[in-house]
Amino acid sequence: MKQILIAEDSSVILNLVKKVISQATNNVGFTTVKNGELLINQLDTTEADLFLIDLNIPKVDGIACLKAIRSHAKHADKPVIAITGNAMNYTAEDFKNYGFNDFLIKPLNFDALVFKVKSFGI
Repeated sequence: MKQILIAEDSSVILNLVKKVISQATNNVGFTTVKNGELLINQLDTTEADLFLIDLNIPKVDGIACLKAIRSHAKHADKPVIAITGNAMNYTAEDFKNYGFNDFLIKPLNFDALVFKVKSFGI
């Protein structure tokens, strides 16, 4: 079973993302966290195959979470997709330079979400 860790503080978005991915893919499990501190604290114990991270989550932002993932031996090469509602502040090149594998803009296009998740073998 593939595992996705979702870091998102909006319960509505979190539940929609889980539902859409579950309906479009087979055999996927989820770990969810509402802030970046919880994500970082779970890196040793989680078995995530993919990370979906809101850039503006509380306590530790998405970019700092990405740096923690990339410096963690167990997850350094795992795909990480950024989720942001502040698309005007970033370019595709910015996300690439930070080290994200891809990004999604809020409001989420669920077809794009499914396509991107599947593109990483989920």
